[in-house]
Amino acid sequence: MNYTLHQLQVFVKIAQTLSVTRAAEELHLTQPAVSIQLKNFQDQFDIPLTEVISRRIHLTDFGREIAWAAQKVLYDVQLIDDKTLAYKGLLYGKLTLSVVSTGKYVMPYFLAGFMQQHGGIELSMDVTNRQKVVDSLASNEVDFALVSILPPQLAVHHLVLMPNKLYLVGAYFDKTGPWNNTPALLEKLPLIYREAGSGTRSTMEKFIADNNLVVQKRLELTSNEAVKQALLAGLGCSIMPLIGLKNELMNNDLQIIPLPGLPLQTSWMLIWHKDKQFSPVARAFLTYLEDNKTSITQQHFGWYERF
Repeated sequence: MNYTLHQLQVFVKIAQTLSVTRAAEELHLTQPAVSIQLKNFQDQFDIPLTEVISRRIHLTDFGREIAWAAQKVLYDVQLIDDKTLAYKGLLYGKLTLSVVSTGKYVMPYFLAGFMQQHGGIELSMDVTNRQKVVDSLASNEVDFALVSILPPQLAVHHLVLMPNKLYLVGAYFDKTGPWNNTPALLEKLPLIYREAGSGTRSTMEKFIADNNLVVQKRLELTSNEAVKQALLAGLGCSIMPLIGLKNELMNNDLQIIPLPGLPLQTSWMLIWHKDKQFSPVARAFLTYLEDNKTSITQQHFGWYERF
């Protein structure tokens, strides 16, 4: 036998996902690379590890036994790495986060310094929709989540990191036109919405409801990036978080449309389940943020004060 740790990792991931495509995605490899590693691993055994039925991969009984053994080998290898780091007095382990889609403009800056200080930490950060973020926290799949609105259905603790400002934004707006500078302006503009359940959409809808407006919903899109591209194309206007618009505003590709009552303001918050038992890594990360969040905000988000 001459299999490698990489082949073991690939086979374990295939055993978990029962899909070459999903295994490739989760391992950040191409499908051909995963298929080659699976074939090279299989070639070292006279007994089949997998079988394909109706175009789906299934583990044989022997394959399940090998997957279990491979998982144990990988665990022991990780244990060796962890013990080496611990012997050197270094922090080690895994930090897991789930981040709402717009949070991708925020969270990396609050992680970078911590990860640079602790080379033994493995980071897993899932950027997804708000409901999946809340679900992952409720099921204890992650240490922390990043949101801009606290989930009312879940008991959590939170740490405010920085403000989240939302403005009415469009590609072009004639300020000399026949517009009333009141929230009723929204009734005259084609609006682009985020999908139902989005924190951005909830904040926008609350503003519309609080002002008793009847508006035109032109489009509904599933990410702020998609909304931004629609705005750049001139398809309408939207109330959006400032955090993802820095370059477009600086380059005058988009502009803020002044409106009484705006900006709306929430906060970017790190949240965790009230019953969460922190690992040493999670505890260290929270302490790092408590000590450094102000300086991180000043260093990386000073441009925020221009708007």
